[in-house]
Amino acid sequence: MKLLFLLFSLFFSLQTGVNNIDPATFKKMAEDKNVVVIDLRTADEIARKGKIAGARVIDYLSDSAQVVIKKLDRSKTYLVYCAGGGRSSDCAHEMVGLGFKNIYNLTRGFDSWKNAGLPIETKK
Repeated sequence: MKLLFLLFSLFFSLQTGVNNIDPATFKKMAEDKNVVVIDLRTADEIARKGKIAGARVIDYLSDSAQVVIKKLDRSKTYLVYCAGGGRSSDCAHEMVGLGFKNIYNLTRGFDSWKNAGLPIETKK
């Protein structure tokens, strides 16, 4: 069953241009200085739970999110995440529709990052 789900996910990713990746792959890719990591959660979510170090914050639920996203450099590689993966998946698909070519979505979002024990940046 897992193999069937994996194959379906891979096929869907290839059809939509969105690449869903696990936390370890996301972390490795985020180490590249040419890659932009975007946290799509609200300021309140970030204040309560922290974020991935170096991530740019674009509150996907804000009225200005689409305007900000449309102004991003389409030639760059973007890694996007939210709390559980829903908003970031929506945003990734939107970005592909806008002509972005290199979009990677953190599968199951920040929760999967945290559950994997990966580093979290918090404000003191």
